[in-house]
Amino acid sequence: MIELFYFDQSGFNLTPAVPYAWQPRGQTLALQSAPSPRANVLGFLSPTNQSHFQTVIGRVTSAIVIAALDAFAAQTARAGTLRLVVLDNASIHTSRAFQARVMDWFRQGVGLHWLPPYSPELNLIEILWRKIKYEWLPPRAYLGFEHLKTELQTILDQFGSKYQITFR
Repeated sequence: MIELFYFDQSGFNLTPAVPYAWQPRGQTLALQSAPSPRANVLGFLSPTNQSHFQTVIGRVTSAIVIAALDAFAAQTARAGTLRLVVLDNASIHTSRAFQARVMDWFRQGVGLHWLPPYSPELNLIEILWRKIKYEWLPPRAYLGFEHLKTELQTILDQFGSKYQITFR
């Protein structure tokens, strides 16, 4: 059996990603924008909304991605099942340290497939990042970094039940 997962990471900070809003005539609605740390979410997403997430505050390195793949391999292991993970060609996914682990993951039932360069539209997890940033994060998430982390974690915890994506 083969299970398909898409992998990527996305960053969230206090710069609101609200493309538009309605406001009453004569009133101005505003969201504050402030410098903040960055909450990066590393995610594995299947077309059936199975997901595995890890949040990192600050920079994402190859070592962090390697640790995320190690955890994914350990948490999802099932005899006779290959988990095929589709990922992009970011330098943290192609570093020497990362490449040195590819066969280890394969022995644990996790195969990797790299997308062609510059083709984010082929990575379905990009839809999840867009939904979180532009639809699901409420305006109160931008009141402060702790609010952002809390609201983001709520969405990640409820993904697959309250928050879902229909892939067709």
